[in-house]
Amino acid sequence: MKKRILSYMKHIDTLLSEDAEKRELDYEKLGREHLVQLGFFMHERQIHLFVTILFALIAFADFFVLLIAENPGLVILFLMLLVLLIPYIMHYYLLENGCQYMYRQYDEMKKRKAEKTGEPFFTLGELEYRYLNQKIPKHILGDE
Repeated sequence: MKKRILSYMKHIDTLLSEDAEKRELDYEKLGREHLVQLGFFMHERQIHLFVTILFALIAFADFFVLLIAENPGLVILFLMLLVLLIPYIMHYYLLENGCQYMYRQYDEMKKRKAEKTGEPFFTLGELEYRYLNQKIPKHILGDE
């Protein structure tokens, strides 16, 4: 999933940056497809949130029982849970930040469609997103 979300974000950035001056893309169609893809990633994000919370609760419960029972088997279980929990947190971080980035991409598509058609468009004034001249932030990319 990591490779998929990163390659999709780069693909959209490439489309938007190549069409920055020409404005020849069908932003209505591109926006609809982007919302479908964003829906997939948001669903994945929600599932990973539940799984991450479940693993964290089980790990902490095991830790507290370990403090009381002092069972060596519980130490092994706790370490195994931590080994799984850390990658889950890292993956959830990617999904969360990736979805936030894709929201900004969608805002840019809506803005360009509005400029093309003359429709009104909501902007945040000084806080308006200006990200297309940037690369995907390194904290989203993780180790790649």
